[in-house]
Amino acid sequence: MKALEGIRILDFTHVQSGPTCTQLLAWFGADVIKVERPGVGDATRKQLMDVPDADSLYFTMLNHNKRSIELNSKNETGKQVLTRLIEECDVLVENFAPGALDRMGFSWERIQEINSRIVMASIKGFGPGKYEDCKVYENVAQCAGGSASTTGFRDGPPLVTGAQIGDSGTGLHLALGIVTALFQREKSGKGQKVTCAMQDSVLNLARVKLRDQQRLASGPLKEYSQFGEGIPFGEATPRAGNDSGGGQPGRIVKCKGWEQDPNAYTYFIIQAAVWEKVCDVIGKPEWKTEDGFAKPADRLDKLNVIFEAIEQWTMTMSKFEVMDTCNPHDIPVGPILSLKEISEDQGLFDTGTMVRVDHPERGEYLSVGCPIKLSDSSVEVTRSPLLGEHTSQVLEDVLGYDGEALQQVLDSGAVGQVKR
Repeated sequence: MKALEGIRILDFTHVQSGPTCTQLLAWFGADVIKVERPGVGDATRKQLMDVPDADSLYFTMLNHNKRSIELNSKNETGKQVLTRLIEECDVLVENFAPGALDRMGFSWERIQEINSRIVMASIKGFGPGKYEDCKVYENVAQCAGGSASTTGFRDGPPLVTGAQIGDSGTGLHLALGIVTALFQREKSGKGQKVTCAMQDSVLNLARVKLRDQQRLASGPLKEYSQFGEGIPFGEATPRAGNDSGGGQPGRIVKCKGWEQDPNAYTYFIIQAAVWEKVCDVIGKPEWKTEDGFAKPADRLDKLNVIFEAIEQWTMTMSKFEVMDTCNPHDIPVGPILSLKEISEDQGLFDTGTMVRVDHPERGEYLSVGCPIKLSDSSVEVTRSPLLGEHTSQVLEDVLGYDGEALQQVLDSGAVGQVKR
C-alpha cells in the first residue's frame, strides 16, 4: 500500500513550484490529475526544449506519476466538468496569479460549497501585504527572502543559489501543509485552505542568517572570516563567502587539478573536537599546543593562515583522496560534486535518488527520484503524461461519464482533442 493511496488531487499548477509539490504527493501514491489548457498545456512543456517535438526536460522532471486532462474552464461544459472534479477530489492545488480562480467562478467559498472536505492549497509569491499582487519567480523569491543578500563574497554583489529554494523549496513546504491539513480533516471532517508564500519559504530556509542578524546587536560575528581580518561589521548580516553557517569554521579549498577542473575542490571543516587530528593530517602538529592556535577562540583571527595551510595540503591530492584520508579521522569534508559526477553515481541509482525514465517521445532521460524514503511505501517513478493523455480515462473512470453524456462533453470543445 502506498502512503497516500486513495487521496485524489486536482492539480492546477504549472511551471515549477506547484508541480514540485504535486509530484511529491504523486510519488507517495496520490492520484494526481493535472488540469491543462486544451492544445497548450503547462508552459514548460515547450520551454528549453532539447528534443524536437517532445516535452522538455523542464516539464518531464516535474510531472512524474501524474495523469493529464485537457479542460477549458471558461467553457460552460468545462465548468460543469470542473465542478464534478472538485466534488470527487480531496485536494485542489494551484499557483495561479492572485484572483485567477475567483475570476473563473471558483472562489474558496464556492469550492467549499461544492465539497466541504476539500483542502485547497495555494502558492503565491508574497503573503498578504503591499507586495501580495506582485509576480514572483525563483530568483525574485531568493532576493526577497533574504538569501541573495547573504550569499556571495563580501566584496562582490549579492548572488542567487543554484538550488531552487524559491520554487521547489516552496513546493516542499506546501506538500507538508497539505498532508497536515488532510490529517486534521480526519479528526474534524472539514477541509481548509493552505497557503504558502515563496518569500516565506525562502526566509524559513535562511533562518540561520536571521539568527546572525540578531546576534549583531551583541557584537561581531566571530566565526565569519570578516572578524579575523579586522573588518568592521555593518547593520545587516553580511555575505560570508564559503564560511560555515553553523559556528564551526569551514571553507571550500582547492584540490589537485583545480587549474583545469572547476570542481576540483572540497569543503573542509575544523571542528574543535578534531582539531588535533587536523593538525597531524596537514603536517602542523605544533599547532596543537602553540599559543594562538590551541584553543578555538584564539584561532578565529587566524583562519586565513589555517585554511591556507589546509589548502596547501589538499592541493596535493584529489577531492576523493582528501575524503578517504579525512573520514577515518572523523574530520568533516565534502567533495564538490558536479552534476555530471552525480548523474554517474551508481549508488544514487541504487537508492532511487536518481532514476532513468523512458518516455515515448524523447526516449530515456535521467531525473531525480523521490528524496524521502518510507520503509512501508516504496516509490516507483513513472513518466510524465502527454498532454491530455488521460482525458477520456478521467471522464469515464473518475467522473462516471459514458454514452451520450460522455459524447456531449467530447463535442463541447471543453476538453480538446481526446486521445483514445
